[in-house]
Amino acid sequence: MANRKKVLIMGAAGRDFHNFNLLFRDNPEYEVIAFTAAQIPNIEGRRYPPSLAGKLYPQGIPIEPEQKLTSLIKLHTIDEVVFSYSDVSHEYVMHKASLVNASGAQFILLGAKQTMIKSSKPVVAVCAVRTGSGKSPVSRRVCEIIKGMGKRVVVIRHPMPYGDLSRQRLQRFASYEDFQRHDCTIEEVEEYEPHIEQHTIVYAGVDYTAILAEAEKEADIIVWDGGNNDTPFYVPDVHITLVDPHRSGHELTYYPGETNLLMADIVVITKEDTAKPENIRLLKEHIKQSNPKAVVVDAALPVIIEKPELIKGKRTLVIEDGPTLTHGGMAFGAGVLAAKQYGAGEIVDPRPYAVGSIAEVFVKYPHIGNLLPAMGYGLSQMEELRETIHRTPCDVVIIGTPVDLRKLISIDKPTDRVRYHFREIGTPTLQELLESRLR
Repeated sequence: MANRKKVLIMGAAGRDFHNFNLLFRDNPEYEVIAFTAAQIPNIEGRRYPPSLAGKLYPQGIPIEPEQKLTSLIKLHTIDEVVFSYSDVSHEYVMHKASLVNASGAQFILLGAKQTMIKSSKPVVAVCAVRTGSGKSPVSRRVCEIIKGMGKRVVVIRHPMPYGDLSRQRLQRFASYEDFQRHDCTIEEVEEYEPHIEQHTIVYAGVDYTAILAEAEKEADIIVWDGGNNDTPFYVPDVHITLVDPHRSGHELTYYPGETNLLMADIVVITKEDTAKPENIRLLKEHIKQSNPKAVVVDAALPVIIEKPELIKGKRTLVIEDGPTLTHGGMAFGAGVLAAKQYGAGEIVDPRPYAVGSIAEVFVKYPHIGNLLPAMGYGLSQMEELRETIHRTPCDVVIIGTPVDLRKLISIDKPTDRVRYHFREIGTPTLQELLESRLR
């Protein structure tokens, strides 16, 4: 025990906990000194609780801000630093590797297959090369296809445990009441709600071994609904990877999105209805070079809005999905596409009216411009989002998020919600491919 390797795990409240649970919990060869936290606000300062950490950590494990990384390495004479979060550029990863190496520790990237659990049921994994590529509508379409085959399907969603980790160990969502019972944030609800609308059960949480065991009891087929551009937590029987023609080239330059591209059985090119033809051609060249065995599905994500007459010629505040605009790096989303398609007179800039942490987001991510990211990592930030909307002078608010924000916060202005749906262009279709593989 005295010769245990000292480890730090760099994370963002998700992949980091999974890697610990799978490879380090109850492992006498290692001593995990701390997790460090990035990307997600207000997750540092907590502890990974003893109930999850195992018998080697009776006091739990501290979660420190990533800014303390080098001082933690030197203070504790750390041997290894395990990088465990996603949707970052290759250059970003290597900057972190250089920092860790210069501080005296080894920099570790765990293999995708070493961090996957084998299910007793078939698994269809829906992943992407970047956040905001369109996983939500594709995951819903996959569930529709499986149900159409007469099979019971359960979704297991990539983790977003931003609250009480002990209580969030294993979560099951089958109704809107479950969102309140689990004190869900906007970011959680926007991923679960579309599945609940289709009467598909969703599991999520912290301990993905326990989660799988429960999900297998009520499923014939498991759908892994991936977050960010992370690799699956379960061994997929069919691995679907989405690529985004609005960000052509990112499929080769982001971690671990390129890994998903290389592992894919099926590559879906989304948003072809709004992308430049040259970007689609470039994507197809990269797919052919990187993974020539993958089957390519061409697809569109058309936007539909509730009341087009509310938008035409009006001063419009556009709210887009938070993660897509922030660490996803996008400068527009479904809301902007709807505003342009339906003739908005002006997209109002919310930055002069932003308050609290919402104002800080604009400073940290200046590329967002005159769009409002739907940040809601906790009640205080949700209130700051509501206040920012209230203060912004506009005629109508376009809600371009996967979740209906009106169910979560009070909006004192006319609203129009954008929805987007997955539609294949030509053949092969997902239905043809999935039916042939799953039968």
